Amino acid sequence: MKKVLVTLIASLISATSVLALDPPTGPVVLTVKGEISWTNAGNTAQFDLAMLEKLKSRKGEMETPWTEGKATFEGPLLREILAAVGATGTSLKVRALNDYAADVPAEDAELDTILATKLDGKLMSVRDKGPLMLVYPFDLDADLYNEKYFSRSVWQIKEIEVGQ
Repeated sequence: MKKVLVTLIASLISATSVLALDPPTGPVVLTVKGEISWTNAGNTAQFDLAMLEKLKSRKGEMETPWTEGKATFEGPLLREILAAVGATGTSLKVRALNDYAADVPAEDAELDTILATKLDGKLMSVRDKGPLMLVYPFDLDADLYNEKYFSRSVWQIKEIEVGQ
């Protein structure tokens, strides 16, 4: 747990352009609420696509249960989003547009987990599991390729609630 907090603090220092957490100027694609320190819309932090694209990101080519063959996912690192809002909790409830939700330990952010905004170089539409999908780094660690992490891989994400 200490490692997660230390990494989040280090990420905060590197994310100085996000610390102000300006309000989104485009359509909101993600709302973060709960145990967070920085907000821009009431007691929530809202992000448009441009805000997410400013955060440190990752691109990975991998096989998943939801794609045929290898697919390339790209998007901001989950830990960068948590750092941008000053998340202090240890659990995340990741909620989809249809209100499906999965409980995800905040420490999963240390796995180079991303909130994919692009699939094979194209923005992810709602039809194609977008606008955001939680993607684990199956390309970096084959041990993650199992039901435990598949069940946490929410797509059509609209909200993350940070809890204790």
